Amino acid sequence: MTDGKSIPAEKADISLSDFLKRAPVGTTIVGLDLGDKTIGVAVSDTMHITATALKTIRRASFEKDMGELEKLLRGRTLGGFVSGLPKQMNGEEGERAKITRKLAWRIAEHFGLPVYFQDERLSSAAVERIFIRDLDMSRKKRREKIDCGAAAFILQGVLDCNV
Repeated sequence: MTDGKSIPAEKADISLSDFLKRAPVGTTIVGLDLGDKTIGVAVSDTMHITATALKTIRRASFEKDMGELEKLLRGRTLGGFVSGLPKQMNGEEGERAKITRKLAWRIAEHFGLPVYFQDERLSSAAVERIFIRDLDMSRKKRREKIDCGAAAFILQGVLDCNV
């Protein structure tokens, strides 16, 4: 792992097919929903069929966050990261998307793995509807689970494209 400090300002996105070549079956793909205060984390199975929500990490500092993420992912053979990219409704990338890209690149570089960006528009809203409609989850529980649920939703979108 690197220290995550020497990241070029701009990195080129990789295609989904290139990402999946670098994160082959047999590895775990990690889904991330990156926010100002939290990091939602989900993982795939090693066959890249199903995404499972793991945990929402309360952000503190990059070093502490990475320590928490390393502990959470320990024992898994990691293939790469899928980060939600919060585009505006018109499809353009605003300031939030730039911040998200920078953090996702930093995390990927820390672990020495590739990152793929998946449009995450309305993912949290979709997950919240599922929590309410299908799971009858309380507002408090939804707040606790929404970010890792969104990470699983984002990751599952990528896994479903690989079928």
